[in-house]
Amino acid sequence: MSYFKKLVGEKCYLSPIRMEDAEVYAKWFNDMEMVLYVAPHPAVISLEKEKEFIDNQLKSGAPIFGIIDIKTDKIIGNTSLMNVDEINGTAMFGITIGEKDYWNKGFGTEATGLILDYGFNILNLHNIMLCVFDFNKRAIASYKKIGFKEIGIRREDRQIAKHRYNTIFMDILSSEFESPYIKGIADKL
Repeated sequence: MSYFKKLVGEKCYLSPIRMEDAEVYAKWFNDMEMVLYVAPHPAVISLEKEKEFIDNQLKSGAPIFGIIDIKTDKIIGNTSLMNVDEINGTAMFGITIGEKDYWNKGFGTEATGLILDYGFNILNLHNIMLCVFDFNKRAIASYKKIGFKEIGIRREDRQIAKHRYNTIFMDILSSEFESPYIKGIADKL
């Protein structure tokens, strides 16, 4: 079964998550180096637990997508909008580039732009927020490049190997985001 090109960029595209990728996700979320950047507390993720998570996401209809390398059709990560509040137009953003060979190559920045475009121009959201640990410098740089702004810090709330780190809160408003993807499609209508 192939992936579906829901939102397409130059390097990657977003496709609805699929149960067939549960083993890949379980591999990523059991990789200690990768998970320290994204999880509030690393957990042991069994294949069954990952399948259950994906099944719940599929049933909920939540906007969660696999990030697929456009050249190889290989899944390299996932991204989502969580806690979507349709009344107030808000959501939380999350992203994981699970394949470490794709780190620092612009895939995360492009995938972030794609899902923000979806959130602002399809779901009509107004404010999208994220949390990032202060040691994740490449993610912070990527978020700033897209247009996220720092709105606060929760001090020393993350402990790893007896060191304490801050969580940085960032957000972006629809008026601050330039639509490179959906706007191009809409202009053709």
